[in-house]
Amino acid sequence: MNKEIERKFLVKGDFKEFAEKSYKIAQGFLSTQPERTVRIRIRDHQGFITVKGISNVAGTTRFEWEKEILLSEAENLLQLCEPTIIEKTRYIIPSDRDLFFEVDEFDGKNKGLVVAEIELPSEGTNFNKPNWLGEEVTGQIKYYNSMIAKNPFSKW
Repeated sequence: MNKEIERKFLVKGDFKEFAEKSYKIAQGFLSTQPERTVRIRIRDHQGFITVKGISNVAGTTRFEWEKEILLSEAENLLQLCEPTIIEKTRYIIPSDRDLFFEVDEFDGKNKGLVVAEIELPSEGTNFNKPNWLGEEVTGQIKYYNSMIAKNPFSKW
């Protein structure tokens, strides 16, 4: 079973100067049930389908399975997704020991929200926290992309 271990933070400062690369993402959800979230994503010109399971109590670890699909399939599946389609720019920022932050700057109904995630090899992995990293929101359901799609940041 594939497991994703990540921590999530709000962003409080300028981070873009540290980015190695960035790309546009559009994503929607076929299912937002916590036990089986099913996401469709277009990243640049690639399509993906992802299934995620429910998080552990700390919100750091959950099952994740992802497969690349044809761009045309992803475009068609986005039409079947629950409201709202999330639009964001993702910035990749290196950290220490082959780790990196993925910083999502949201657009559309979620404009103004900026969230950073770091995937870790284990729950106890230590990492350097840059000064632009703000409050930790790991496990706070309102910051899950599936919840942001249902309840956009503009309505908070």
